[in-house]
Amino acid sequence: MKRVIILLISLTYLFNLMAQTKITQTAGRDALGEFAPEFAHLNDDILFGEVWSRNDLLSLRDRSLVTITSLISQGITDSSLIYHLQEAKKNGITRTEAAEIITHIAFYAGWPKAWAAFRLAKDVWSDDIKGDDARAAFQRQMIFPIGEPNTAYEKYFIGQSYLAQISSDQIPFANVTFEPGCRNNWHIHKASQGGGQMLVGVAGRGWYQEEGKPAVEILPGTVINIPANVKHWHGAAKDSWFAHLAFAVPGQESENIWLEPVTDEQYLSIE
Repeated sequence: MKRVIILLISLTYLFNLMAQTKITQTAGRDALGEFAPEFAHLNDDILFGEVWSRNDLLSLRDRSLVTITSLISQGITDSSLIYHLQEAKKNGITRTEAAEIITHIAFYAGWPKAWAAFRLAKDVWSDDIKGDDARAAFQRQMIFPIGEPNTAYEKYFIGQSYLAQISSDQIPFANVTFEPGCRNNWHIHKASQGGGQMLVGVAGRGWYQEEGKPAVEILPGTVINIPANVKHWHGAAKDSWFAHLAFAVPGQESENIWLEPVTDEQYLSIE
């Protein structure tokens, strides 16, 4: 019994010691040690050596989440954000979680700030993507996952598409990826009030077209607002992979009405 108690005490001590392990940081002294030694001390010994090291109060993962949120919200997208995105990855934040975090920030801090952060984040998490085929190469261009083959809706598409549900809360939305030449059928987002859809270009190049109107090119950052009850289609350019976020606009008596395919003649005429 005495040995068990000693073992428990030892394990408790070891756990507390690990929880209090201090982070060693030298960036301040390396960059500013001679010019601003006190600032270097505050950065290396206080901010990281004490605050970041209090991981018994907040985990390193939680501190990374708070830090990147604060930096992005201020529009800081320099080397400090790159460093903290790299640390967030080391501290266990996954590619999918990073995409969701930055997307959430966008609604509170601003869309341009999120776009700037995404450009950095996709590079930080780019080595998570294995393979050297066209799909893997395209995935490295964006932070959102390509997802799985869009089998549930494949009968409404010409060509191969993929679907990744990004969020199911508040305003549900997904990332839809199209292989070159892939497009969906003409369709209508029917609603008696409100409704419709919003598309945000993520990567590659694609097209959106309403019936009776010229096609509109979609590039990363392009926002397409689709009114309810308007016949339209969207998809990739013939020579480019393409991905967009698709947001369902809340409405009453909403329903998707799928119609005829976009013919090769219609599609090729816009290129």
